[in-house]
Amino acid sequence: MGPMTAIHTPDLAPDGRLLRVIDLETTGNSFTDGGVVEIGWQDLVETKSGWRLQGDPQALLVRPGNPISPATSAIHHLIDEDVAGAPPWLQVAPGVLRGGGTSEPRPIALAAHRSAFEQRWCVPAVSGNARWICTYKCALRIWPQAPGHSNQGLRYWRRPEGLDRALGLPAHRAGPDAYVTAHHLRDMLAVATVEQLLAWSAEPALLARVPYGPYRYRNWRDLDHEVLERIAAGDGNADMAFTARTELARRAGMPEASMSGEVATPQMALGLDRQP
Repeated sequence: MGPMTAIHTPDLAPDGRLLRVIDLETTGNSFTDGGVVEIGWQDLVETKSGWRLQGDPQALLVRPGNPISPATSAIHHLIDEDVAGAPPWLQVAPGVLRGGGTSEPRPIALAAHRSAFEQRWCVPAVSGNARWICTYKCALRIWPQAPGHSNQGLRYWRRPEGLDRALGLPAHRAGPDAYVTAHHLRDMLAVATVEQLLAWSAEPALLARVPYGPYRYRNWRDLDHEVLERIAAGDGNADMAFTARTELARRAGMPEASMSGEVATPQMALGLDRQP
């Protein structure tokens, strides 16, 4: 897929704000043995009637400089021969991440599902100090009742309106995955502002259920006070500690405390109820 031409419409909001959803495929599962082999993106544009997807998903292959592991090829089905003639990461990335071509506005922020992964390669010097929305963290806030919060799991649980199944396949390729994530982001923006999503993304994840350990899969509301205090005091997992502190604050009738020390009540502000 090649570069995308911006679509201009009288329905655009006055400031023409644009968000760009990013997805990366790499050579391996860790940053130390991984190089980018594909970058995909899908734009959202703000209109007078709300945010909508603009154009089709786009993707470019990238030459990583190191071999693709067989285990990773089994996920995205890209092999070394596919990327041998592709341009390197630093030649491809700035133009995609910064945008701002003659026919399009610059993205006000980038987004990705579990954006910490993409940010390993999309560092500030490459992205132009872009702000990031993590749709995984935001999904935990907005849809805590979902059976799972993976990109594809949300896709089939939520069945977002207007999602073209063909454009969203194959899964685990950069363009289709960015397209799916963009539908989640569009629907998040129907109930939360860009600034709220950015704020949630800057926090640790507010987990819907205990992810592992002796209380695995338990709802946080079902845990004893002493158990929550032990988890909150722990230093092994920032997401679990943050979630435990938030549940303790809820029981004490206190608003959620953010990492910056400010007070926020996102569920109350959006009218969202974290039911067990």
